[in-house]
Amino acid sequence: MTDWTERYRPSTLSEVRGNNKARDALKEWAETWSEHREPVVLHGAPGVGKTSAAHALANDMGWEVVELNASDERTADAIERFAGRASRNATLAGSLGGGGGGRQLVVMDEADNIHYQYDRGGKAAVTSLLKEANQPIVLIANEYYDMSNGLRNAAREIEFRDVSARSIVPVLRDILRKEGIEFDEEALERIADANSGDLRAAVKDLQATAEGRSNVTLEAVTTGSRNRAVGLFEFLDAVLKEKPAEEALRTAYDVDETPDDLLKWVEDKVPLVYEGEELARAYEFLSNADVWTSRVYATDFDYSWWRYATDNLAGGVAAARDRTRGGWTRYGGAPYRSTRNATRDEVVRSIAESGGFSMATARLDVLPFLSAMTHHCKPRELTVAMAAWYDLDASAVSYVTGSGETTNKVQSIVEDASELRSEAVEDHARGAFAQREGTDGRDRRANGDGAETDGEEAGEDGGLTDQRDGDDGRSDQQTLDSEALDRDAESDAAEGDEDPAEDDGQAGLSDFM
Repeated sequence: MTDWTERYRPSTLSEVRGNNKARDALKEWAETWSEHREPVVLHGAPGVGKTSAAHALANDMGWEVVELNASDERTADAIERFAGRASRNATLAGSLGGGGGGRQLVVMDEADNIHYQYDRGGKAAVTSLLKEANQPIVLIANEYYDMSNGLRNAAREIEFRDVSARSIVPVLRDILRKEGIEFDEEALERIADANSGDLRAAVKDLQATAEGRSNVTLEAVTTGSRNRAVGLFEFLDAVLKEKPAEEALRTAYDVDETPDDLLKWVEDKVPLVYEGEELARAYEFLSNADVWTSRVYATDFDYSWWRYATDNLAGGVAAARDRTRGGWTRYGGAPYRSTRNATRDEVVRSIAESGGFSMATARLDVLPFLSAMTHHCKPRELTVAMAAWYDLDASAVSYVTGSGETTNKVQSIVEDASELRSEAVEDHARGAFAQREGTDGRDRRANGDGAETDGEEAGEDGGLTDQRDGDDGRSDQQTLDSEALDRDAESDAAEGDEDPAEDDGQAGLSDFM
């Protein structure tokens, strides 16, 4: 069945319901754009019709739409590639006097989800884009004040408010009439009231209620909108342990949870059952599911993308399994702890900064494979190397490895990782920070061959500690330093490092292995 939110998306501004003032302001902005040439920000809660209004406006004006999801493609290069050129180009029709019909409308969703620090110039690129554009631009945001001052000051503001139940009911009524389904008015009012201003969610609930029925009644809304026969743990068993892909997918349809919530459950529990290559394949499907659920919110709650998310998180994860499993698994509680989400964000941020790529790449491509390679801290040496490379604390290591709460094992890994980082810093410092205090009270650095220029060094009590001279006239400390440097030189020669002085000073992952 075609998703009704897509089938009945407004095609013109006149069909946009519940935000007449915002709709009229958007129309006025478009009709006078050639005079003021300002971009516009449409902001308001999810599901109130912001993106639908932008597309309806483009249809009314005869404008081509160039769409960019700012949260998925938000680096400076991506913004320039997808939106910058379009915003500066004048189309052939426009240059030949074709009027508004020749313009391109640049629509940038999730404009409140761009960050200077982590997205490599994305916010600065958008601000520059707004100032230089030769085409109309619409920014879509849920939280207006999460946008930077620069973005807010560069664009006109139009607020979309929650759609009242009184405005939602006529939309539901029109849909059922077009579908040829009878209804009780009280049933539509119940659906409208239950969705608290979210028109798109109301349409989804209407479709779920009406499926397989010729009449939508109040009783159907109360008891029949979703099949509640399958619980979460039964669903997890079906996907992770028992059912083939097709049956696991059918089970997902019978759970009273959204695909977004099911994704969180499967992502949280899959390390308890899968391991090795199984886990890596499962994370690949979960990454795909995350992309599709993100697309729902990026398109102002276009739920048609959810079916692709469900295909991946249920059917895909089940297909990643090598064999069926029996027995009982202790799945634990819900995966929605705020501390866990905060830890995940910090891990993703650390990965992105260390690797020099976007947060989305870190979250969707890198983190799943780190989790698979270090599942339950095995192998330990690799887990220590990972913790050292990304400078992870105990909670972050627990999250990545799926070890649950911080344990003594995790704590020991973090301690070893810290020591490994310190050793790497010392190795690459080449003795630059080693200091001795000479007999005259001045600081003496180790000379080029590693020997001290003084035969004495200051003790902790402020006095002088004698050093015994060896048979060759060198102090014991000189001999030890010289021997250590000889060993380093031999090691460098064995590894083909002919000139250690040319090392760039950067600690690579190999230093931690």
